[in-house]
Amino acid sequence: EYSLGLNGLGACATQYSSEFMTVESYDGNMKRTMTFKKGKPAQKKLKEEELDPKHKRTGTVIRWRPDLEVFTDISIPAEFFVDVLHRQAVVSAGVRFDLFLQQPDGKFTEQSFLYRNGISDYLTEIVGTSSMTQPVLWHMETQGRDRADKPEYKVKADISFCVSNTVHLTEYYHNSSFLEHGGSPDKAVKMAFTYAVDKYLKNSGKYKSGEAKITYPDIADCLVLVINSMSTQTSYENQTKKAINNTFIYEALNEFIRAQLEVYFIEHPTEADLFVGQVLVNKRSREQAESTRLNIKKKLTGNIDISNRVEKFVGCRSKDPEKRELYIVEGDSALTSVKLARNAEFQAVIPVRGKTLNCLKSTYDRIFKSEIIVDLLRVIGCGVELKGKVKSDAAPFDINSLKWSKIIFCTDADEDGFQIRTLLLTIFYRLLPTLIQEGKIYIAE
Repeated sequence: EYSLGLNGLGACATQYSSEFMTVESYDGNMKRTMTFKKGKPAQKKLKEEELDPKHKRTGTVIRWRPDLEVFTDISIPAEFFVDVLHRQAVVSAGVRFDLFLQQPDGKFTEQSFLYRNGISDYLTEIVGTSSMTQPVLWHMETQGRDRADKPEYKVKADISFCVSNTVHLTEYYHNSSFLEHGGSPDKAVKMAFTYAVDKYLKNSGKYKSGEAKITYPDIADCLVLVINSMSTQTSYENQTKKAINNTFIYEALNEFIRAQLEVYFIEHPTEADLFVGQVLVNKRSREQAESTRLNIKKKLTGNIDISNRVEKFVGCRSKDPEKRELYIVEGDSALTSVKLARNAEFQAVIPVRGKTLNCLKSTYDRIFKSEIIVDLLRVIGCGVELKGKVKSDAAPFDINSLKWSKIIFCTDADEDGFQIRTLLLTIFYRLLPTLIQEGKIYIAE
């Protein structure tokens, strides 16, 4: 009744692309066998045998080998089988799946997958001892239709969730298939949890005056949830069956989860306070982090004037970046000497207060928390070059925004001066390598 499909097309395609394929079907009384080779039947008719009454076996056994004339590589990673059988065990409560893998030496290794209570056991396994609340399990059964002109169908679902401050995960299964992209169940969870948690926060007065509402990502950061749903009619977004888009499934789950959460918050006030308290922590941490990132962006891109001046930076009169020079000097004493000796028309000075970070060994978060480095980047004015997949609101590098024709390190000719000069170079190697390549960096002793 609740079927993902009959697998007819899958079996047909497998048979056509296999070197051989043998299917044995047992119905308790008879064993029926059919063999194929290179996409064609290897026997004229179905082979039938009566089973021993003492061994009334049922089930299906399929053996096949992918054809190397069809595929360039038939070595299927063991991880694929492990993942498929593990997920099937999650949604098939009480059914054990055994995986036997033959090793190069001919021996077999065995792995078993079994969740006696299905998704609730799986969820307990995921959170371990890190759960802030006890896992709950809800069951829903209903029926309805996607539109007035569409036929009615049945829907049932098991929903299990808990709250953790170290683990977060949401997984959706429908008709025993893993929904990688969710679709209707995912949409329902986002709407229902956001509505219910926001309502509880308002009613319990936990929001600060004028504070913005929570969003679903604030909840998702501490939510561990698994939904295993079934329906007699399913509308998939595409042939890969990674998401479903049934309107009624969304509406039914949304309404059910909202109602269940409202009851849960009333019946479990301690768990409710732990849940929404963690959501508020997530929200405020996100807002603070966002504020910090925006401040970094403003610092690196904003003009330096009397309202946001860089401490002890001494500018020059010229506005022409083709003429201006920036001297980075070692401490306040050097600042005074260079300031008196410079040409104030086109030469500016900024002192380095103490030793800077070694930027080659530091994370971007730590680098942008360094006031010395951020001030220096503001003065240089051309943003930064970040390598790899880095989430940052720092201004992207633009050499046309460079405010200087030369950037000159002016340090003492001793061990301390050499160390400061080296640390300064790590800033440019890590954040502004183009300036080194373009010959904008000079060293003076």
